[in-house]
Amino acid sequence: MTRSHAYRSIAYVIAGFTLAYLLIQWLWPAEPLPSLGPEAEQGHVRLDQPAKLPQQIPPSVEAPRSERVAEYHMDVRLDETTRKLYGTQTITWNHPGKKTVNELYFHLYPNAFASPHTTFMKESGGQLRADKMPTNGYGSINITELKTSEGMSLMNRLDYVQPDDNNTKDRTVAKLRLTQPVKAGESITLKMKFEVELPKVFARMGMTDDDFVMAGQWFPKLAAYEEAGVRGRSSEGWNVHQYHGSSEFYSNFGIYNVRIQVPSRYIVASTGFQAKAPVEQDNMRTYQFYADDVHDFAWSASPHFVYAEEPFSSQNVPGVRIKLYLDPKHAELKERYFYAAKAALAKFSEWFGEYPYSTLSIVVPPESGNGAGGMEYPTLVTAFGAQDESPGYDLERTVIHEIGHQYFYGMIASNEFEEAWLDEGFTSYAEDKLMESEFGVPPSLALQASYMTDPAPLKQSAWKYKSQNHYAENVYYRAKLVLFAMEKQVGEKTMLRILKAYTNKYRFKHPTTADFQRVVESVTKQKWTDFFNQYVYGDQMADFAVDHVDMKEVKDANGKSSYQSTVYIQKYGANYPSVPIVFHFEDGTTTRKVWQVDGDRIQYQLKHTSPLEWVMIDPLYSIAVENRHINNYMKVTVEEPVKTRVSWTAVKAIEIISNILGW
Repeated sequence: MTRSHAYRSIAYVIAGFTLAYLLIQWLWPAEPLPSLGPEAEQGHVRLDQPAKLPQQIPPSVEAPRSERVAEYHMDVRLDETTRKLYGTQTITWNHPGKKTVNELYFHLYPNAFASPHTTFMKESGGQLRADKMPTNGYGSINITELKTSEGMSLMNRLDYVQPDDNNTKDRTVAKLRLTQPVKAGESITLKMKFEVELPKVFARMGMTDDDFVMAGQWFPKLAAYEEAGVRGRSSEGWNVHQYHGSSEFYSNFGIYNVRIQVPSRYIVASTGFQAKAPVEQDNMRTYQFYADDVHDFAWSASPHFVYAEEPFSSQNVPGVRIKLYLDPKHAELKERYFYAAKAALAKFSEWFGEYPYSTLSIVVPPESGNGAGGMEYPTLVTAFGAQDESPGYDLERTVIHEIGHQYFYGMIASNEFEEAWLDEGFTSYAEDKLMESEFGVPPSLALQASYMTDPAPLKQSAWKYKSQNHYAENVYYRAKLVLFAMEKQVGEKTMLRILKAYTNKYRFKHPTTADFQRVVESVTKQKWTDFFNQYVYGDQMADFAVDHVDMKEVKDANGKSSYQSTVYIQKYGANYPSVPIVFHFEDGTTTRKVWQVDGDRIQYQLKHTSPLEWVMIDPLYSIAVENRHINNYMKVTVEEPVKTRVSWTAVKAIEIISNILGW
């Protein structure tokens, strides 16, 4: 090769690499790191003009993952002196159905905190979990302007409605009567301005006195519109509910393009990815974020965040930037947060399908903002408040649980108003599986089953449970136990196949309990009607008891003794396919039986050279849905009053040991 040919070849190579680099930059723009100081890019930022999609975001190179019913372009400014958010938004709603629509519905969630008389406050008593409403900590949202894209005011066509309880003091849902109907396949664009008075941090939202902001469910948000066939609907229509004391959220998927303006000393964490470098102007900093195929948008801000970031990829995680926004009290614990997040992303993506987003943000609130802790939003989760500089496994458990929600709440997107167990129960099950596989912490299923003092159907609206504790007892604990009971029957490998099939089939599809049941039956090739009717649609738990034992000594012709025992086992609760039973004799020998349950009662005849000493049902606690263990054990050779005490003592001892090992 001559020198000129060599130079020409090198030039071709350089040109090729340059072209490839420019193409990659256009298709997959690099996301700039959050600015912690003034940026070189300066300019006037006008929040009275709608945010436009930045040119760095290319057209989609692949088909949308979701139906993208709604598109939001929002601007919001934080005024820390008044503790208010001032927002504008342009919303486009793309009609996904076939019927003509004459009204839109909006969720105005901050109005749940407007007074003691809202539905949320009345049902919750001003408390969510251990978090209580601070004194005079009220907040609200007010739409100040609402227009068509042509500029016609619609404010006089906006009414507050209460579809669930007719509580006229509740303003968490508004109905907009349209001037022009929206037909199938059409869209409508609206422009609005709104103000949010942030409550003191409570129930996932607000602002603390030390300037921590959690903006969750903070903007006028379109309710979910369901097509015929979605979630079993026979006809299409709106699915809209008020903000209740025990409910969370449900929406259509969409696109969010959001500019957030905060005082320059604040750092912002957000759903989605940062679309351009922050802009500084007049001691204010403006961030711009973008997210698609999500059904919500949340953000948090604080001047005290300690920021850290690490890239992560695995076989089922093509590449994600894990972003930590730590309260200073937990700054030294960042490696534990990163480890928990990476373990969760790797395992959950292996079990439930690829994590499809490019970012995952973890916000650690200050202790004063703990009411915002332990919550999930698309691509953003909050850990518990930084109360302890040396927390136990609750740190990892909380992070893992909330990342689990990225799958069942975020991508599967079941209706948390009406079928909360499909998110909370599945996420709690996944959390326990990961805590055991990654950290060696097995779940204490027997202990948790003992909490089931008032079982209720899992498929019911969240506000129809008797209280928040009753809601949690069922949609978290009982739902998780139901899934573990299924696993015990089919085995771990088959259970994983079930969950993979379910999460792959219904990703971005809003499935129902019936959809999950169909997947279970398809994978296992058997009917689960009886199981679902009792444990999911019904309120039953298993309860198997050693009812009583009859034993007598028998002597043969040579005078040699043997003992004939009759053991009566009773079923008092729901059905369960097989029940293990152990019979222990005084000479130390043991006999094991498995009752293939058919009917409510069975008796066993045992003849042995030594007296029967005790009988125990399910000694390894394999029946996860059995909540009464006091009658599982009976010692044969003691008087009845003592027999009860021994039974109770044995079971409690086993539960205590299980608790020590499991938590």
